[in-house]
Parts: sequence; C-alpha cells; structure tokens
Amino acid sequence: MDGTVLSADVGYLLTRASGALVRATNAALAGFGLRVRSYSALTLACEARDGISQRDLAETLGLDPSQVVLLVDELTDAGLVERRPSEADRRTKLVVPTPAGVAARGRAARAVAGAHDDRLAALSAEERDLLRGLLGRVVDGVLPVVRA
Repeated sequence: MDGTVLSADVGYLLTRASGALVRATNAALAGFGLRVRSYSALTLACEARDGISQRDLAETLGLDPSQVVLLVDELTDAGLVERRPSEADRRTKLVVPTPAGVAARGRAARAVAGAHDDRLAALSAEERDLLRGLLGRVVDGVLPVVRA
C-alpha cells in the first residue's frame, strides 16, 4: 500500500482490487474472445436451467438493458448463446447457451480461476472464502435478487 489516507478508504481499496481482478480476468479471457461482462452473461445463461431474460441479466450484472442487448448480440454473433421466446411470456426473450457456449464457458472458467488464483495468491483459502462472503454480503445489500 502507498501509505496515504486512501489506504484506509474501503471504497478506494475495493476499486483498486476490482480493477486488478478485472484486468487479470480480461487477460485470461482474451483467448476466448470474451471479457468480464460477456463471460458473466454467458455464465448466467449457462447456469439458468431454462435460460435467463435480458432484463434479469441487466439486473444481476448491474447494467443498463441496452448494454445487455449489445452483450447478448456479441455472444449470439459468436455462436455462444441464442435468444428463444419464453414459454411463460412470448414477449420475453430468454438467453440460452448453445453447446459451443457451454463448452467455451467451461474452458474460460478454468482460465478465470487460474487468473484469480494468481491475483489472490497472497490470501489463504480461508481468507479468500472470508473475502468472498463479506463481498457477497455487501453486494446482496446493493443488488436486487433475480428470479430464476
């Protein structure tokens, strides 16, 4: 740390830590044609059993819906996801991974895990779990809960 008054500022530290992890993650994802946001959208689509709506993607990722449209367009153009009408509401389009998307997400997830391991090497496994839990509590207080 630089020893300035900012070294005690939680917002500053979170911003610096986030930036470092995002840069490391983007570098790990570059070979897959993905970045943190597109990887996150692909991951959510892969984890949703019947697909996820663009609205729910926007809420979960904390993005404007127009940004999600562009993300999904990029993933669609890459053949990683497709849009399907929802059976519950035909006006809603669900983002569903293609088989290529599921495979790419699996390979990318291993690269991301390696990047995170490298960047968080100074923390023990217990400290990483504690950090994840604490950040999860902070995020849960900020982000809306997404319907599955």
